[in-house]
Amino acid sequence: MADTMAPSLGDIGDLPGGSRHSALGRLWYRNLDEYPSTGKRMFFLGVVVLAAILLYYELYVGGAVAPSIIRTYHMSFVFYVNITVVANAVGAFSSLLAGIGDRWGRANMVAYGLFFTGAIVAFGIPNAPNEWIFGILVGAVGFVEGIILVATPALVRDFSPQLGRASAMGFWTLGPVLGSLCVSEVSSHTLSHLHAWQDQFVICGIAGLVLFVIALFGLRELSPRIRDQLMVSLRDRALIEAKAKGIDIEEGLRHPWRQMLHLDVIGSAFGVSVMLLIYYTLVAFFVVYFATIFGFTEARANALGNWYWIVDAVVLVLVGLASDRLRVRKPFMLVGAVIAAVGTVIFLTRTTHPTTGYYTFVWMISIIAIGLALAFATWMAIFTETVEKRNPALTATGLAVWGWVLRAVVAISIFVLPYVVSTMTPLVTYGPAVEAAVAKVDKAPAVTVPYSSTKQPLLAVVGSHQALFTQLAKYPSAKDIPSAVLDKAIAAVGVPALEEASKYAAPLRVLSAHGNSVSKASKSSPNQWRHWWWVCFAGIIAFIPLIFLTAGRWRPKRAREDYEEHERLVAEEMRQLGIHPEAS
Repeated sequence: MADTMAPSLGDIGDLPGGSRHSALGRLWYRNLDEYPSTGKRMFFLGVVVLAAILLYYELYVGGAVAPSIIRTYHMSFVFYVNITVVANAVGAFSSLLAGIGDRWGRANMVAYGLFFTGAIVAFGIPNAPNEWIFGILVGAVGFVEGIILVATPALVRDFSPQLGRASAMGFWTLGPVLGSLCVSEVSSHTLSHLHAWQDQFVICGIAGLVLFVIALFGLRELSPRIRDQLMVSLRDRALIEAKAKGIDIEEGLRHPWRQMLHLDVIGSAFGVSVMLLIYYTLVAFFVVYFATIFGFTEARANALGNWYWIVDAVVLVLVGLASDRLRVRKPFMLVGAVIAAVGTVIFLTRTTHPTTGYYTFVWMISIIAIGLALAFATWMAIFTETVEKRNPALTATGLAVWGWVLRAVVAISIFVLPYVVSTMTPLVTYGPAVEAAVAKVDKAPAVTVPYSSTKQPLLAVVGSHQALFTQLAKYPSAKDIPSAVLDKAIAAVGVPALEEASKYAAPLRVLSAHGNSVSKASKSSPNQWRHWWWVCFAGIIAFIPLIFLTAGRWRPKRAREDYEEHERLVAEEMRQLGIHPEAS
């Protein structure tokens, strides 16, 4: 019974590999010289999954309040997007740096990474004095996240044999999904009474620092001699521990990039990266998209996001269990890609229908979530198995290749996005102000204009004489308007309209300065977004043929035969080494 119990933080020093160091030393030296029991292994995996969730929560929290951030710093939409581009670019190269995890370990990267990101998110970003400091701090979070993008799945691989790999990776892929869910869930319930966008970062950062304390004292990892071997099932445990003493660590780590830079690794990494274009677009611009196209508030858009992340999370876990039971990954990847492609096509058709209802979007985005979850959870498992087929000692290096490709694809795509959807700057920056100005002017009494026997709404008069009112808005007051300009205005719209307009000078200035650009952007934006969703659809289609590059079987029967052959070879090796079967 004790074997299935997760250890408390105080028990960690009693684990194998922990007794050789002082209490302070164990905060850095985290190696386990024996494969941990089930309860301890589940505990370590739980910490890793929680770390992934918190890190993605920290990375994505800005998306929930993006319109407010843009308005606070008076930055353009392009500037805001380029912050995300830079964060992903530095994350791409830090992912490569994380390849040293094969030589120096992964646990410290995760534990101390949580401290740095938590401190930046809780105290740095909320107090950024300008948009440049804000961007630098977001880039710093992206740098650390790129490292942990590699370290956390490497730890999951270390603690999960291949027969349980899809289930374990299903839980790991809850990191970005539940991180996104945390963003939308917390913001949708707090934005209505915590109005400052900075509060969202403070909440997130404090949660990250709490988990840092848990990881600092609780997270351990396998020693290189254990983790550098291929483990198909838990029955291999005794054989792996017996062979560990004879492992030449340095031999397995020679020329790491040469061993990993092959088509099956690079091509597969590229395929999943372009498939996830729609996911990363929704993460960064979900609120912006629904606010500008469909008029959703930040809180309502985040509430809609809850549906996507909840469905995604449930399917990730279920598909992992199903894949491990059938011992195949590729059929799930193919079916998932097809479902995601169909859901994307349905979703993009609604961009030109601004009256589409909330619950209509719920089922549309749920279809996309189901498809991506089916494909991604099983892809993570099969990718690590593909890397193991080349060299199990270079798992972190293989994942570093994926991390670099993923971040590079995301950075390039997000950089291109503002040129495809060029309407976002006026809509996000000036749209709310223009909408408020329209509401105020619309309350003005109707006025008479020359050559008309009926009164007209002031807003209609302003719209019909946009250039005139833009010119009048340049003057602080009516007495400052030159006689020639005033006479021309009177002849065009009449004295009653000008007198009424003077009472609404402030909102009319907003309409004169930005009303035209916002109006044009509102008309063009739906079609531009539809073009981008087609790009995302193409990414999903490109993923399908690259499935064939990965290791593993398509048919459960063949996969079961492979497992039975592996069991036979393991039993033979154990017999030769004099290990009794019960030892496993």
